Amino acid sequence: MAEKQFLTKKGYEERVALLENLKVVRRKEVAQKLKEAREQGDLSENAEYDAAKDEQRDIETQITELEAILSNAEIIQDNDKSTDRVKMESVVKLHDIEYDEDIEYVIVGSSEADSLNNKISNESPLGAALIGKKVGEIVKVEAPAGEIEYKIVEIINE
Repeated sequence: MAEKQFLTKKGYEERVALLENLKVVRRKEVAQKLKEAREQGDLSENAEYDAAKDEQRDIETQITELEAILSNAEIIQDNDKSTDRVKMESVVKLHDIEYDEDIEYVIVGSSEADSLNNKISNESPLGAALIGKKVGEIVKVEAPAGEIEYKIVEIINE
């Protein structure tokens, strides 16, 4: 049995829209590119044909991955908007004690994690350490560089 994928409602909706776009729009675009490339003749030395086939393969792979995620998705929906504890979908403002700097993270499911946009998984070391904590608490996380300490400054539950 496949592993459950925890997604926020927004993350689920984004993936459904992306899947629809890939199936309806992108597949047709690539099919048109393949048709045009075939019309050019010899396929053995046709760079446009090879590029379109690669793009088609990538789209089909994405579709398969998204379908697997969505078929095993469990939408995390917590109607409790209290800000006393960190939970899924919480925006958490932290203070890095060692470097004396603040950072903000959103706690999301593992398939939504995006470090470039400060979205961390509830399964990551920091995400797991934050779940259930309150403002003012110190969270210690083991990292490759050693233990890192954060103080929870603010919790926002939208």
